[in-house]
Amino acid sequence: MTDLQDRQADQVARSFAPQAAKYVTSLVHAHGPDLDQLAAALAAHRPARLLDIGTGGGHAAYVAAAHAGHVTATDLLAEMLAAVTAEAARRGITNLATLQAPAERLPLPDAEFDAVITRFSAHHWTDLHAGLREAGRVCRPGGAGIFLDAASPLGVPSSAGGLGTAAMDSFLQAIELLRDPSHARDYCEAEWRAGLTAAGFTLTALTWRRLRMDFPVWTARMATPAPAQAAIRALQDGASAPVRAHFALEPDGSFLLDTIAIEATRD
Repeated sequence: MTDLQDRQADQVARSFAPQAAKYVTSLVHAHGPDLDQLAAALAAHRPARLLDIGTGGGHAAYVAAAHAGHVTATDLLAEMLAAVTAEAARRGITNLATLQAPAERLPLPDAEFDAVITRFSAHHWTDLHAGLREAGRVCRPGGAGIFLDAASPLGVPSSAGGLGTAAMDSFLQAIELLRDPSHARDYCEAEWRAGLTAAGFTLTALTWRRLRMDFPVWTARMATPAPAQAAIRALQDGASAPVRAHFALEPDGSFLLDTIAIEATRD
């Protein structure tokens, strides 16, 4: 990896290694209509071999295991993979294996998989385009790509009216970074489209959703220090009316997070 990727990997390890078990049990990560969409898409494809990039708590991989012949789940952190292995065993899942690797440099052959998925991972990648190129490289022509993540509302219709603005984007990235120093970026729709096209994918479906983030739970999951929590609340208190409206900021700091679900086919 490059020096930049090494530094990002170190930051991710500091942020997530102590919290690995929390991501296995996190209700926000363990459930959701995006997982239902993933299950439906995979039930239609029935891939023999599937890759889950940046598996985190493993919830996408557990869903995939019911519809794929074999699942390979990668993550940057050995601690996260150990938690996933233990949870898969607890659930009786026998067709799931793990592999420690960064998204931007997968030690896997070209066109090895019939489907490639990732969920709530790309916003930690050092380089979105590099990660998507790797996804495209290891996915066979005609294979499926399913990409689920938090997203910036920049340039798409906002719940506050009009299109999402740069101010909304800046606010989102700021509170994400304060909560978790390993945060890289919640990408906007245009960035996802450009990256996937460059990686050899053709988009077939795109779905926006909103996910309520309970502030105490959201910050506890990352053990966000009190000064950083106070800084987030200060940004929320000082946010403009359109920003407050778009994110539906609540008195306790809870808010609505935009998420994107993209289905694509490898060219």
